[in-house]
Amino acid sequence: MFQLLAVIAYRYPKTIILGWVLFMLFFSYSAPKLPQVLHDHGLAPDGAFAKVEQQLASDFRIPKDPVILVFEKKAAVTPQTFRRYIQQALNRLQGMEGLNSAISPLDHDDMFKGNFAYALLSFQQEPHQMEAVLEHVRKKLPSHSDAKIGITGKSAVQADVNRASQSDLFKAERIGVPAAFVILLLAFGGIRSALIPIVAGMIGVTGTMGMMYGLGTAIELSNFVLNVIPMVGFALSIDFALMIVSRFREQLQRYSAKQALVTTMMTAGRAVFFSGLCVCLGLIGVLFIPLPMFSSIALGAATVLAVSLLIALTFVPALLAVMWPAIIEERQVSFLPEKGNKWMLLSRYVLKRPIRHGLAATFLLIVCFLPLGQMSVGIPDAASLPPSYAARITFENYQAQFVPPNRTEVYVLAFGKADKVGNDDRLEAMKLIKHLKGDPLVVDVSDRPAVSDLKMLIRVTLHGDPSSAEVRDWLREWERAGETSSLTYLLGGEAKYQQEVYDDVFDNLSDVLLFLFVSNYIVLFLAFRSILIPLKTIVMNFLSMGAAFGILSWIFQEGHFGMEPSSIAIMIPVFIFGLAFGISMDYGVFLISRIYEEYERTQDNDRAVLAGMSSISRIINCAAAIIIVVTVPFAFGDVVGVKQLGIGIAAAIFIDATIIRMLLVPSLMKLLGQWNWWAPRWLRK
Repeated sequence: MFQLLAVIAYRYPKTIILGWVLFMLFFSYSAPKLPQVLHDHGLAPDGAFAKVEQQLASDFRIPKDPVILVFEKKAAVTPQTFRRYIQQALNRLQGMEGLNSAISPLDHDDMFKGNFAYALLSFQQEPHQMEAVLEHVRKKLPSHSDAKIGITGKSAVQADVNRASQSDLFKAERIGVPAAFVILLLAFGGIRSALIPIVAGMIGVTGTMGMMYGLGTAIELSNFVLNVIPMVGFALSIDFALMIVSRFREQLQRYSAKQALVTTMMTAGRAVFFSGLCVCLGLIGVLFIPLPMFSSIALGAATVLAVSLLIALTFVPALLAVMWPAIIEERQVSFLPEKGNKWMLLSRYVLKRPIRHGLAATFLLIVCFLPLGQMSVGIPDAASLPPSYAARITFENYQAQFVPPNRTEVYVLAFGKADKVGNDDRLEAMKLIKHLKGDPLVVDVSDRPAVSDLKMLIRVTLHGDPSSAEVRDWLREWERAGETSSLTYLLGGEAKYQQEVYDDVFDNLSDVLLFLFVSNYIVLFLAFRSILIPLKTIVMNFLSMGAAFGILSWIFQEGHFGMEPSSIAIMIPVFIFGLAFGISMDYGVFLISRIYEEYERTQDNDRAVLAGMSSISRIINCAAAIIIVVTVPFAFGDVVGVKQLGIGIAAAIFIDATIIRMLLVPSLMKLLGQWNWWAPRWLRK
């Protein structure tokens, strides 16, 4: 197959190049419009929380995801003046398109506290459609020299996150792509060779964003797609093209252009294909988590992977077939294991003392692992934004004034047995209230239920934050009790939402890891026909992932390098496993493929490891450096989750390309000797 791809690219290069140019032109029109079709973050569990939230809005007038207006006055302003100002503000909002209801503090004394008050607005629009609505609200609100109004709530925070994410993307691209070009220029010593991977990355990212815009008009996509596609797309497209271009330049020193292209595709092209397959399996593993965020991220990343792989196997060889005379004229950087090659000297040094270097690598990994024990994850909220953002400032004011610290409100929605709530149902509800009052975690509970036609609402206040493990355990315990209770009920509230998200992620995480292990083992066995090589490669990847999580925890939870102390966003470890695990497999496949080529030729393990390490180490480090410079700029963005993803992937790749690939892998390959390549004879057929 790979030989055929090379022959087609050599015979019809202009046709292939024209096809990809038309592809980019066609989708480049839609690519800038991708943000218009993105929804919210997509952490939306399909459980009791969503059902209760809907029922509370329809039957008890408790708004779903309300916009919160926080009013603040100066101390000199009288309460009467403050009330008139609030009334004026709410009057201006009356008649707004989509406004369902407004819960005013003028009708509820508990919505006043000191110099603060708040109102709740409910709109018909979905959360991802609220940005224009919020802007309209801001324009309508009055101004006052001695009072001000802040806007917050999930929709306001999400709108700020969306704007910040787009800004983060533009800043990262302005830094990452030029930096990647500089690395390629240093690696190849020629502008033409360096431009090929950059062009491949631009086509891959632009085309995928245009394709995702089309998909976004038909299905729900998480706004996280906007950052993941460029981050993953540039990294994979440039890395894949780098491997093929570097191998082609090497082969040009030995063969004619046609034969060099055939050899390149049968070696580097094959390695790119298998590494792309490993990345794809990592993304498929993410689908085991039943939340829209993970499915849409997996879809976006898989699409950009497929496009990047096709570009690497068709467009890049076609460019090489056309540009090979100009490439020959460039300063050739040799990747061959020549005498005096610094990579060969380093490889020999490591292989002479495999036990010492293996232990040194293990020690460094243990140091990186140490902070992992204190790692805590949380669901992103207003704290995802910088402290200067208005939605976060207003939310923190609301929390400080109106939400008791270390308290959680839970809704218990009970259902009657007949068409209408009867006396028996009320008695059962009172028994439940009595039972709840005896629970040690319950601080307060309604004296009697609020009643609708078919439902009863009981408000319960728990000791603990919504994200605490104790509250999550309480919710699970009472939900199980409800399955056997004589009174049917569902639980709701912010704590229930967080508990369902946690369970959807962590209850399925073992399936994700098992799938990654088994599927990657099968692919690597098919590639190398060895029992130990796939096992060792996968274990090395798990080690680099664990070390990266330790570094991530140390940076963010302890607030190093100027980062605001925060928990790790719950989706970030899964994304890093799904994305960085697959990308790290690239390097494992690239390195082992080169060693395997030499072993097949010589049947000498030590020589194969030395030749493979010395010839491919430079490229692996260039590829790793490119991914790092593409992802690290996201660390300078505004959204905490984007920062964590960029730093997490960069840390995983850095550890993999240095401690793992330069020290631990060659040490183990040397110590295992011929056992590296052992497999039962019937499996090698």
